[in-house]
Amino acid sequence: MQPQQQLKVTLAQLNFLVGDIAGNTQMVIDASVEAAQQGSDLIIFPELTLTGYPPEDLLLRPSIETRIARAVAQLKQQLPSECYVLLGYPLMKTGKLYNAAGLFHDGKLLAEYCKQELPNYQVFDEKRYFTAGDKPCVVDICGINMAVSICEDIWHPQPMAQARAAGAQLMLNLNASPYHLGKAVDREALIKQRAKEGEMSILYTNLSGGQDELVFDGASMVVDSHGELLFRAPEFETQLYHLTLNLEQQQSGLSVSMNTPQVTAHQDAQASVYNALVMGVRDYINKNGFKGAVLGLSGGIDSAVTLAVAVDAIGPERVEAVMMPFRYTSKMSLEDAEAEAKRLGVRYSVLPIEPAYESFMGVLKDEFKGTRPDTTEENLQARCRGVLLMAISNKKGYIVLTTGNKSEMAVGYSTLYGDMAGGFDVLKDVPKTLVYQLANYRNQLTPENPPIPQNVIDRPPSAELAPDQKDQDSLPAYDELDQILEMYVEQDVSAEDIVRQGFARDVVHKVIRLVDLNEYKRRQAPVGVRISSRGFGRDRRYPMTCRWPAGE
Repeated sequence: MQPQQQLKVTLAQLNFLVGDIAGNTQMVIDASVEAAQQGSDLIIFPELTLTGYPPEDLLLRPSIETRIARAVAQLKQQLPSECYVLLGYPLMKTGKLYNAAGLFHDGKLLAEYCKQELPNYQVFDEKRYFTAGDKPCVVDICGINMAVSICEDIWHPQPMAQARAAGAQLMLNLNASPYHLGKAVDREALIKQRAKEGEMSILYTNLSGGQDELVFDGASMVVDSHGELLFRAPEFETQLYHLTLNLEQQQSGLSVSMNTPQVTAHQDAQASVYNALVMGVRDYINKNGFKGAVLGLSGGIDSAVTLAVAVDAIGPERVEAVMMPFRYTSKMSLEDAEAEAKRLGVRYSVLPIEPAYESFMGVLKDEFKGTRPDTTEENLQARCRGVLLMAISNKKGYIVLTTGNKSEMAVGYSTLYGDMAGGFDVLKDVPKTLVYQLANYRNQLTPENPPIPQNVIDRPPSAELAPDQKDQDSLPAYDELDQILEMYVEQDVSAEDIVRQGFARDVVHKVIRLVDLNEYKRRQAPVGVRISSRGFGRDRRYPMTCRWPAGE
């Protein structure tokens, strides 16, 4: 059969809630009805649409098969008959679970495809749950032989070659591809390469939204058989994209074009990171049913950026900032914290911790007899603040947002049950040097009302837990520290190889020792948005009890 002159396609770049199979099923139905009303021939959803991604050990629940079967039956009954619908779900078949995609049309499930390439690296562990498929799936949709593939399949050449050998003219690719800095560019280059290798166009739909530490950035696309980009959806947006593709059967294969290509520009580094943080915070708070967020506003840059992200995520009316001064808190910190809160329009309160601190010290008087002040007293200040924030959280139903950045989390420059006490760490995967860039970026968004005072950006960072304290009293300069951490944490470069890059041996070994020693702290830290190719958490799983000498 000759292909029709035009194909109307909807890319469903939507935000699904993990575990909400009933809600996700209804979202599929509603989106498909809208696509049909727009005249679409085909709508393509992301990977594991019905469960959300990643469902993790929900896939091991015995009822997963029953729940998915119920959803599939509902889809057969309620999907619009005139539109082909392609979506993902876990499929139990002959006692094995597959990561599958199903094609629905006119009340029937026409075909199912099982993902062949199961990722088992970084944040992925699909081999824990799924069996790999081994067959292509090529179906006739509107007279065109279309192949189905799922996410990781497109990162390997074999599924594309297999589909082409089976007669495919067009590739449909369902995705749940998480964000990290630079991923959108790498992903797009790979899709272009694969399209040229297979000599067929690729329609790529990606998930959008936050799920625990992962953020899915969308950026769904259409690439033609020559590797040219015809369409790119905006990043970090949730929407249905209705496209009209022009099809022409040529001697070399099926040509796909658009009258006017629609290619949204990639966001720069600061914009993409900031938007990833906003999306991750918004979805974590809203999907988990918190009424709002509360955080300690110290007058420093980390809490200032965290406050700005929170306000941009859920609105100022749902955010509370608390300044908790002590005898070492500077007048400038008090003034800057108040200025930030006013500019962002949040509820602001000042709760001095001196009385709580003195009460604790009174209780501990006999225990501390004969000892000298040290970091114990510093940590006690942080723990007083943690107690106050958690009390507000309990009383008001607000989540506590912690403010530690990746540099601090890496070397343990934080207090367990103090500034680490909370439910979500917004900057957990953001190095300190990038925090400064984000502060400037956020100020540029509203230059008429920059939320972060220039004082906060310019002055040396300090925890203000002791007189005249500065971060650099106990840590290398952040420019140097962040480079060492990137090599050791994200790239697994050895200590000696880092030294060969021009860093002082004693500094390198000190940093690496701090990273290794503080794994126990990070295991107890709140979850936070992943923005790097290797964050603390799902990405990096080191033992807490360990005697691994640094060097090689």
